[in-house]
Amino acid sequence: MTSPAIHGLARLGVAVVLHDVEALRGIARALAAEARASRDEEALRETLLQCHVFCGFPRALAAMDVLRDAGWRPERPTGDESGDPDDPASRGAGLFDTIYGKNADGVRAHLEGLDPAFARWIAEHAYGRVLTRPGLDAASRELLAVALLAALGHDRQLASHARGAVRCGAQPVEVRDVIDAAADLMPEGFPERAHEIVDRFSRK
Repeated sequence: MTSPAIHGLARLGVAVVLHDVEALRGIARALAAEARASRDEEALRETLLQCHVFCGFPRALAAMDVLRDAGWRPERPTGDESGDPDDPASRGAGLFDTIYGKNADGVRAHLEGLDPAFARWIAEHAYGRVLTRPGLDAASRELLAVALLAALGHDRQLASHARGAVRCGAQPVEVRDVIDAAADLMPEGFPERAHEIVDRFSRK
């Protein structure tokens, strides 16, 4: 995905997770003003769906209501569920391994130690049902994760997904640039802190 495209998706995602209603309305107006054929409707929809992994269902639903009230109606493709619905954990395991690299088993053990049920939800839902959906490639999804985590101030997870973005094929400069693309929407000081983390953890 091109930089302008992923940057626009990052701005949408940051507005969603921060529940910035004014920004969401502006984004909806901009989307409505552009020809549908010039936008990747599937990528826009996937960005909205991915956001709930980072901010929960309430904010994702609230954002969808704002966008709908502003007149945006993204097309919903038929048959858009990815892979085998009976085995989401296995479907997401490969992506998990790519994102966390040699640390993947350690991360799994850490999650299991926190709570086995929660670890299973992350494996089956976040990775198996959401992050492996078609419509956005793995590198684009990880760049979005970087922007959303930067906006939320989750440093540890930001470090993991900055590395994950590079492991999925993004360039380190792209990891930094996606933060800049939505920096004006983030709380004061958050972009600078995110840059410090990204500069440390996104090197190949």
